[in-house]
Amino acid sequence: MRKLGLIGGMSWVSTRTYYEHINQIIQQRTDRHTSAPLLIESLDFSKLWGLRDDADWDRAAAILIDSAQRLERAGAEAIIIGANSMHRVYDRVVESVSVPILNIADCVGERMARDKVKTAAVLGTSNVMTESFYRRRLVAHGVDLLPPDIGNAEALDEIIYGQLIVGKPTRDAERALKTMITVLEQEGAEAIVLACTELEMVVDVDANVLPIYDSTRIHAEKAADWILQAD
Repeated sequence: MRKLGLIGGMSWVSTRTYYEHINQIIQQRTDRHTSAPLLIESLDFSKLWGLRDDADWDRAAAILIDSAQRLERAGAEAIIIGANSMHRVYDRVVESVSVPILNIADCVGERMARDKVKTAAVLGTSNVMTESFYRRRLVAHGVDLLPPDIGNAEALDEIIYGQLIVGKPTRDAERALKTMITVLEQEGAEAIVLACTELEMVVDVDANVLPIYDSTRIHAEKAADWILQAD
């Protein structure tokens, strides 16, 4: 197996989920005594949330670049960034290391293209929902996206940053997501992209009114594929 580096801590909740998903997949494909060779750098999320202007994002990019370089020096042969929103600085981080970094939006787009999904809606933090860095990668795989609902984006920011990143989801949050997805179906969405690594805490990924493309699970599956792939 090949050694993977994970830039985590954004939040610790999603990092735990990545670790669990990756190892479960590795065990399913090998045997119950096998675990994934991982290098995990858990960053301090207090320095990486509420980013608003270019200076904030420059600072975030520097933090992730330092992390990726440390993981490469420690022996990681590829890297994943365990946060959708931080893929805003993906290109800069990629340029800073010589090992590949598996882009979460490309992983989701590839899966949707394989399933022949034509129209979808993105749910996540406001920057993921409204900015082009994430959406254009899905569109590049042939997926048309419904325009982002600003009201949903604001409500999701409150749920994600107020509840999910501290591991305390509420029933109100579950109901709010169920309503959002129902309305999006009525507006023409054929599928939903959970473009936040914590949203699976309040969305039933396996039993919903629409197919759910959970970025965390899909990214973790791609990571496990890479770990098990022969050189």
